[in-house]
Amino acid sequence: MRLGRHRAALSPQQRRSRALWRGVLAGTTVVAVLAAAIVLVFGGGAAVCATREPVLVDVAAAVDVAPAVMEAAGRFNETRTTAGGRCVLVQVTEQPPATVLRTLIGDKVGVLRERPDGWVADSSAWIRLARDQGAGALPGGETVVATSPLVFATRSSLAERFAIGKTEMNWRMVFPATVRGRLAPTENEPDVVRVPDPSLAGAGIATVAAARDVVGTGPEADKALTAFVRWAQAGSAPDYRSMLTAVDDRTFWQRPVVIVPEQSVWHHNRAPSDDPVVALHPREGTITLDYPYVVTATDPAVAEASKAFAGWLADAEAQEIVRRAGFRSGDGAHGPISPGPEIPQATPKVRPSVSSEDIDEALRAWSRLAPPTNILVLTDTSRHMAEKLKGTTKAEVALEAARIGLQLFPESTHMGLWEFAHRAGGLHGYRERVGLGPINEPESGQLVRRGELNRLTTTMKADPDRDSSLYDAILGGFREVGGEYREEMNNTLLVITAGKDDGRGVKRQALLDRLRGEWKPDRPVQIIVIAFGDDVDRDGLTAITAATNGSLHVAQQPGEIIDVFLAALARRLCHPTCKPAA
Repeated sequence: MRLGRHRAALSPQQRRSRALWRGVLAGTTVVAVLAAAIVLVFGGGAAVCATREPVLVDVAAAVDVAPAVMEAAGRFNETRTTAGGRCVLVQVTEQPPATVLRTLIGDKVGVLRERPDGWVADSSAWIRLARDQGAGALPGGETVVATSPLVFATRSSLAERFAIGKTEMNWRMVFPATVRGRLAPTENEPDVVRVPDPSLAGAGIATVAAARDVVGTGPEADKALTAFVRWAQAGSAPDYRSMLTAVDDRTFWQRPVVIVPEQSVWHHNRAPSDDPVVALHPREGTITLDYPYVVTATDPAVAEASKAFAGWLADAEAQEIVRRAGFRSGDGAHGPISPGPEIPQATPKVRPSVSSEDIDEALRAWSRLAPPTNILVLTDTSRHMAEKLKGTTKAEVALEAARIGLQLFPESTHMGLWEFAHRAGGLHGYRERVGLGPINEPESGQLVRRGELNRLTTTMKADPDRDSSLYDAILGGFREVGGEYREEMNNTLLVITAGKDDGRGVKRQALLDRLRGEWKPDRPVQIIVIAFGDDVDRDGLTAITAATNGSLHVAQQPGEIIDVFLAALARRLCHPTCKPAA
């Protein structure tokens, strides 16, 4: 049995015929006797389709479009279409696009047991991504089975509230409120706009493209996009159905909006509701998802049969099926049949500035920004951090900043904490306070790492009698992250410091030589330094961070930490070719 929900688009008689043929092929003697004699009967009638084994075509379809494709396959099988003189039988399984993609490019984990013969994804971006990542034998000219524009969906009562408050849906709502110039959303706008996971759903990929289009390019735009990714990760969902179900849940978010294909709103509203979900168009224009069918079979005979089904999906009968299922036609010219009052009757305005190339680039940006972080934090507790900065000590400013920054890291993060000062760890210039590991799991005892990290940021103090061992700590921390390197994560050493080393340990040039010699481009560990105060050794720290494609940021107050973190994380977009930054 394949992975995913499975439904054969075959009649009982057709399934018996398929089972019969598999039994026939199990014994070569029987094959020799019966190969010229067996006939198959289709559609419950007596018409003979062929005297040879049928061509079986397995099609993988995205979750939302799979029911329509299954119904279409059943109708197609009744037509007794032939390919190479043999009958064609199609069966459809519901499969997430990411699973099919991994199968086609030859991954070993999270794949289907067998390669499909045809694929209906929920965006052409998946097809292009498969080709870019080495999936061979994918012919061009795929058939667009259906289309569905992205909409902002919410409860009818909330839509009325937004209308009264003159709040139009717009793409800037996908960013956290801080990017939009305020600390929190107003009462007349959504308190959350949830986005489908772009690693799983075409609507999520398109939303990333729209977000990138809104902010443009450049350092500030990269920081805004990074904030969007962090925000979206916290509220993303694996599929459209669960997102729309969450809209009806009033226990957490007060004014939720989700971005989904129009068809999923149609499907959700098949169940009666006193407060149905409505689809709203963004004022700047939307992006339309296409649902392309691509032939993925490698066997020529099966590929011919798969292509025959693709052609049939473009015909009037199949197009009526997809429109009755809430989709728009493949060419976008015809809307859903019986859409209901919750679907706008007007054809949505399309955002013209978002091209297929923009969508592909947005997906690459997400793939760089989204992976979790494996991060070791080095906190300076030397005498330099006991100096005053704006009425308090540098250590107090830095630790408050660390508490703020801790909120930016999701539950998938691995994190650890060291403090450093001369002989802070006995003979060493640093000591471990929290070992590197999952932030939502305890290292020992009952308190999870996140809780312990929060506690330490309120209790750690700078020692006015200890010199700084900054360079020793950087070298030790760099090696620690390298030793705990995780392939699936971004591996980072974050140094929070006054920015000075007092020369009691390794010298700067020796540190640079060792960093350059030990840094591995295939296992990169990035050093990010956040220095507090006016007397920071900028030249020395810039050289150190540049050796690992990292960055230096100088801050004066805790509130700057969010901007600093976003700027540091945004460098993933240019890795490994980023220019030195300070």
